[in-house]
Amino acid sequence: MRIGLLGTGNVARALAHGWSTAGHEVLLGSRTPEERTDLDHPVVNLGDTAAHAEVLVNATPGTVSLELLQSIGTPALAGKLLIDVGVGLSDDYTQLSHPNSSLGEQIQAAFPLTSVVKTLCTMDSTVMTAPDGLDGPSTVFLSGDDAGAKRTTGRLLTDLGWPPSSQLDIGGITTARGQEHFAFLFMGIAGGLGSHTFNINVVPRTAD
Repeated sequence: MRIGLLGTGNVARALAHGWSTAGHEVLLGSRTPEERTDLDHPVVNLGDTAAHAEVLVNATPGTVSLELLQSIGTPALAGKLLIDVGVGLSDDYTQLSHPNSSLGEQIQAAFPLTSVVKTLCTMDSTVMTAPDGLDGPSTVFLSGDDAGAKRTTGRLLTDLGWPPSSQLDIGGITTARGQEHFAFLFMGIAGGLGSHTFNINVVPRTAD
C-alpha cells in the first residue's frame, strides 16, 4: 500500500520505518522537503505526498494540522483514508487546542469527503511500532465514522505489531476527544514512571 506521512518528526519517522519494514511504500511529506535530506525515506512536498498516497497519515503538530491540510486542498484529500495521530497542545503543554472537541473531529468536519480515523495518539512514538517491547499486551484505540476505513486502519496497525486483540474500536469520530484528552494523563503517568515508554491495557471483567 502507498502510505503518505504528513510530517517528518519522531512520529512520522517511526511510522515510516514500521510500515516500510512491513512492505508498504512510504513517502514523507514536508513544507520544506529540500531541507530534509537527512532522513531514511523519500521526502517530497505535501501536495505530492497526498497525490501519491492511498492512505495519508497526519503526523504534524495538532496546532497546525488543519492549516497544513487546507494548504493541500479538499480535492486532493477527497476519497482518501486519513489516519490522524496528532494532538494539539500549547507550547507549555498545559492546554489543548481543541478543549471542547478534538483535532480528529475538526479534520473530519473540514473534509467531509475524507474518511478520518483517529488512532495511536495515546502513546509515545517508541511504542507505536514496537508494542511487543512492553511487558505484556496493551491497547490501541480507533475512532471514526467509516467502518471500512477503520478496518483498513486495523490492518495497518496489525502490520505495526498490534494484533486485533489489542485494537479497540471505541466508536465514531467524536470519541477522538477521549484519545486526545488522554494526553494529560499520559504526561502524569510519564512523570510518575520517569519514562515515556509505556502504554495502557483495557482489562474487561471476566465473564461469569
